[in-house]
Amino acid sequence: MADARAEILGRVRAALRDRPVAAPVPRDYDRTRDYPDVLDLAAERIADYRAEVTRVPVADLPRAIAAALAKRSASTMIAPPGLPREWQVGDVRWLTDEPPLTVDELDSVDGVLTGCAVTIAETGTLVLDGGAAQGRRALTLVPDYHLCVVRAGQIVATVPEAVARLESTRPLTFVSGPSATSDIELDRVEGVHGPRTLDVLIAG
Repeated sequence: MADARAEILGRVRAALRDRPVAAPVPRDYDRTRDYPDVLDLAAERIADYRAEVTRVPVADLPRAIAAALAKRSASTMIAPPGLPREWQVGDVRWLTDEPPLTVDELDSVDGVLTGCAVTIAETGTLVLDGGAAQGRRALTLVPDYHLCVVRAGQIVATVPEAVARLESTRPLTFVSGPSATSDIELDRVEGVHGPRTLDVLIAG
């Protein structure tokens, strides 16, 4: 078996060695655009995906988080590693993911509160990379409710700007509104591949 494997890999290497060098791909497209207010644009585009968006001053963020949780009648929420303590507010039981919660535990909570890595204004897309205040991917895919805090400095206008900020080796999750799909009759069903409800607080 080992000899057969070595022979196959040798053939692959030989075939690749003889390939011509590909011409560089031109990347002369726009990398950024000037908008009067990227925060307003982000709020508008995120809301287009049926997410509820609220802009709040940074100082009012804990109050806004508590109000959002009360509005959703959330009683049990997940706090990913690195989530600021001042965000863990309201009449809520906060669960940590250390040690990792089971799938059943993730499914039994009301929701999860996270930050994000970057937000793309033009597309209304939140990007999570598993960093501080975001946690592992399952935390934002299993619970039915996701409350995401976006800081003003994390918002960029375009996709190329976002890609330049991201590390491609990290577990990237692109979120454009609540999870939704449509069948052949175009009947929209939400909550199939992730949270049914998405609230976004833009702080700044």
